[in-house]
Amino acid sequence: MGTVNDQTELLRALEDARALLAGADLPLSTTGAAHGREEIGRAVAQLDDYVLPRVRSLDAPLLAVVGGSTGAGKSTLVNALVGHPVTRAGAIRPTTRQPILVHHPHDAEAFATQRVLPHLSRIHARKVTPAGSTAADTASPHALPGTADGQALVLLAEPRIPEGVALLDAPDVDSISDENRRLAGQLLAAADLWLFVTTANRYADAVPWRLLVEAAQRRITVAVVLDRVPPGLEAEIEEDLRRMLGEQGLAEAPVFTVPESPLNETGMLPPHVVAPVADYLAALGRDAAARSEIARRTLGGAVGSVADRARAAGEAVAAQHRVGEQLRSDVERAFDEALAAVVDSTRDGTLLRGEVLARWQDFVGTGEFIRGLEAGIGRLRDRVTAFLTGRPAPEVQVEEAIESGLQTVVVEETARAAETAERRWQDEPAGRALLGGSDLGSLPADFPARTAAQIRAWQGDLMDLIQREGADKRTKARAMSLGVNALTVVLMIAVFSTTGGLTGLEVGIAGGSGVVGTKLLEAVFGEDAVRRMAEEARRNLETRIRALLDEQAAVFLDRLDVLAGGSRAEELTAAAERVRAAAARLGAGQ
Repeated sequence: MGTVNDQTELLRALEDARALLAGADLPLSTTGAAHGREEIGRAVAQLDDYVLPRVRSLDAPLLAVVGGSTGAGKSTLVNALVGHPVTRAGAIRPTTRQPILVHHPHDAEAFATQRVLPHLSRIHARKVTPAGSTAADTASPHALPGTADGQALVLLAEPRIPEGVALLDAPDVDSISDENRRLAGQLLAAADLWLFVTTANRYADAVPWRLLVEAAQRRITVAVVLDRVPPGLEAEIEEDLRRMLGEQGLAEAPVFTVPESPLNETGMLPPHVVAPVADYLAALGRDAAARSEIARRTLGGAVGSVADRARAAGEAVAAQHRVGEQLRSDVERAFDEALAAVVDSTRDGTLLRGEVLARWQDFVGTGEFIRGLEAGIGRLRDRVTAFLTGRPAPEVQVEEAIESGLQTVVVEETARAAETAERRWQDEPAGRALLGGSDLGSLPADFPARTAAQIRAWQGDLMDLIQREGADKRTKARAMSLGVNALTVVLMIAVFSTTGGLTGLEVGIAGGSGVVGTKLLEAVFGEDAVRRMAEEARRNLETRIRALLDEQAAVFLDRLDVLAGGSRAEELTAAAERVRAAAARLGAGQ
């Protein structure tokens, strides 16, 4: 192995990777997200339960986890190795709900703390009960800090176990209990060495082999105990098992054959049938170099697995953000299209149709009024002034007609945008999950009123603009002769009066309206000022409309906030590379 500095560097890289993995929650329901979350959870658990503790204590005793299928004889094997009953083995399944770790008394300190399997509390067993199971000096794991769902690790000191090696009896890997299967996987992931127990008639079962293949991929040291082998079939069955192990990259795994033997009155196997397994463990206890090699090999595979999972998590996070950006783009595109449609309606004369045209004609008079422009702007101003004097505030009717027409356009286009955004999200699994059955495609009941309020506020801004532009004495006199309200209406008409969207008679009316408005404003304020005022009025209106649309788009986009604050893909990828590089320097790489 490398130096202390190399060990420190690897530990820092692993801790950084753990923090990033813990922050990579993959909130969107993208393809593969569920599997990605499981892999991230496994990586964090493996770091907590095995990798970080082993890097911090490279010389700690080996943890050999005894695992296997239901009824394979794991507990019976552990009892035989200890020399008396310490675990419960029964016909009623599932059994082995509470894992028992048996260690040499000199190794007690290595397992008494939360160094390994920190999420399991500790219960110290003190004796063997008549029923053949351990008793503990702690009443309940629920009372202990650090306990996950009441689970605890029972610690039992036994001098028959070699110093430097501890045995952990795990639940069945194929238990009918979901919790037992989960715990078995967690314990196996925390092992330096797998002591895998199978039987003569079940050694080819699929579930154990999936775990053995994973062990080979992670370079975990595995020893296989072939239990309950009928007399005369030992060589044949062992040969077939070795063939299968070789095909899966486990050709070097030692195989121990335990012949089928009757149990004594306490449920114990004869000592001689498990002697090869006991000798193997005893040899490890005597050989510190062999233990170090097993720890180095298993740690290297586990570190490589963490690096692989960190890199895969980075790819999964990147995929989440790609989908998130697509969903964001779908919404933004829909509402940008709505804004463009509303803006077009304000530029092409569409808003001067119908009621607005009628009210404007009432305000300025008939076509004869427009022809009067040729007689001079002074007569035009006199005509408007006389008209205003003789009739009660007709400009208010124009304002109301503009408000109503513009409100209708904004509401219709916003509703269309919301429906489009919802439809696009429905086409994507992650979008459907974010919608969660909500009807985001329908506008809130107060949206028309909020739209009308924004339009009225815009009209108020135009009035303020007229007053600012008419601040000097000469201009103020001209403006006062017509009235601020009237000039505000004229400015609105000028803003809306291009004719791209009108046909036939409407073109002449709207075009003439634009000429009237522009000429009159220019007579009061000057050509440059009118151009500047019209542009400012248009920007103001577009800003207010965009604010309305943005509020409705946010109903969708706020749901993408689940992507904010998580680990970034590039950080996870970089962390994976740092872990690999640090592991290689320490000599724990693959």
